[in-house]
Amino acid sequence: MFQNNTQSRRDFLAKVSTVGGAGLLFPSILPTAAKGANDRVRLAAIGVGGKGQHGLGIFLGMEDVDLVAVCDVWDPNLQSAIALSNGRAEGYRDFREVLAREDVDAVLIATPDHWHSIPTIHALEAGKDVYVEKPLSLTIAEGRRMVEASQKTDRIVQVGLQQRSGTHFQSAIERIRRGDIGQITKVETWYNENHSPNGIGITTDSEPPQGLDWNAWLGPAPNRPYNHNRRVHFRWFWDHSGGKVTDWGTHLMDIVQAAMGVEYPNAVMATGSKYLLKDNRETPDTIHVLWEYPEFLASFSNRVCNRYEGGDGYYGISFFGTEGTLFLNREGWKITPERYADFPGQEGYDKLRMESSESVGSPQHEPHCREFIDCVKSRQQPIGDIKSAHRSTSACVIANIAYRTKRRLEWNGQAERFVGDDLANEFLDYEYRGGWWA
Repeated sequence: MFQNNTQSRRDFLAKVSTVGGAGLLFPSILPTAAKGANDRVRLAAIGVGGKGQHGLGIFLGMEDVDLVAVCDVWDPNLQSAIALSNGRAEGYRDFREVLAREDVDAVLIATPDHWHSIPTIHALEAGKDVYVEKPLSLTIAEGRRMVEASQKTDRIVQVGLQQRSGTHFQSAIERIRRGDIGQITKVETWYNENHSPNGIGITTDSEPPQGLDWNAWLGPAPNRPYNHNRRVHFRWFWDHSGGKVTDWGTHLMDIVQAAMGVEYPNAVMATGSKYLLKDNRETPDTIHVLWEYPEFLASFSNRVCNRYEGGDGYYGISFFGTEGTLFLNREGWKITPERYADFPGQEGYDKLRMESSESVGSPQHEPHCREFIDCVKSRQQPIGDIKSAHRSTSACVIANIAYRTKRRLEWNGQAERFVGDDLANEFLDYEYRGGWWA
């Protein structure tokens, strides 16, 4: 697991200078091979919309995986998923019926974020292994309950933080851990796009379409009238997700925390607003988050009204070290050296502090899914383990709480509570709406 934040990062880097030491951060830094298993894994899927069907396409390409059941509360999704299996998978609208099947070994959960926790915990308690998409949970308390359920049941959980399975991400992390670019005091992450001026548009409340169980779609979330944007673009509504901060921010900050050897920040602040977009969304169209860690600052920014890429693209991570800067995204990484002097003409200006280097990108989603199946067989912990995924998700969840409360918040990562802020602590969990899903 991650090292405690009170440890010096330099001491940490000395301990993880080898691949073996890197296991302190990820259970395995390289994909794990199954140990001589020829058994087939019988898979079920809960939530089979676009993301779910993308994952199913990967799993269905594996010769040792049988898709036996699919579940969704929206009939078109359900029928499409059944068709993907060439009619071999049985369709359900109630995930509990799927989990009651003795012939289900593992479950893919690709529901909206507010539906990640409940079926994951139920699946673990039913003896199933779980691949659940990121972010792990909607709230901090949900994530903690999921971690505790996995520990109690001793099941395999792979969280869909697939960048961890990219070999170029792994090599970049190793370079950071070794101290190749020197001591890092600042890390920036960002994701920019341009949806102006109308964004997702404005849709009015209406009756749910035929074939949708809207009550079940809402599940534990507060009761709301049906709205097309709320369902299709759920990521931009607070009841169901956390906007781009928990969407892409979780992917990016997951790599930051792994590379820097930390579990959680000491404090967080965020600012922004919905400045321009004319649509239904509740989340901001422009936001900047700043996390304070013991030995460095990290930031995430997102703007939805300007996609200017600059020198490093519309999304990515930049680690700023005393010897050089490492830029990283899914397409590859590049190290730009620092000079010994700041200005042309100064002595040492032409001398670089290190050599430049770079790497192209590598596959991520396919090996991440493959490793899950291998771990179901071998019973080894996967690279996307639930404990560290909870920490990565938590950093972004508390960032949204800072944004919504408009405060700088001090965070006790061990207790998973804000220090001296009752209002902020109210956002750590919510009371589930009563019903059969509880």
